Amino acid sequence: MAHQPFIIERTYNAPVSLVWKAITNKEEMQKWYFDFSEFKPEVGFEFQFEGGTEDKTYLHLCKIMEVIENKKLTYSWRYDGYEGNSFVTFELFDEGKQTRLKLTHAGLETFPAIKDFAKENFEAGWTEIIGKSLKEFVEQK
Repeated sequence: MAHQPFIIERTYNAPVSLVWKAITNKEEMQKWYFDFSEFKPEVGFEFQFEGGTEDKTYLHLCKIMEVIENKKLTYSWRYDGYEGNSFVTFELFDEGKQTRLKLTHAGLETFPAIKDFAKENFEAGWTEIIGKSLKEFVEQK
């Protein structure tokens, strides 16, 4: 059976430029996503952040793989001390006064088979982050 990436799409009542800034500007990202010490939308830039469950946090190690301004951002996503590597891609589609965002998280099957890395947890997390946190953030501007 082929491993399917997790994909979520949402449409926001906000222009592409505003959504792009929200997903690539460190100060903006800290308001709806995770707390990054550094972030630059430049290929090869490496960043990290803490995240996880109430019981355990994990150090996420990420590296920017692709940047197409106002259109696409891809970075690798792995966990310090654990095997596996995945890729998160944000794609933006200009729909007039709205922006459609498609997020793809591929490679989840490469992580160890532990509860915290279960696909359902990524689905729940991204649904909250993309469906609620980012939406509310960009639509309040």
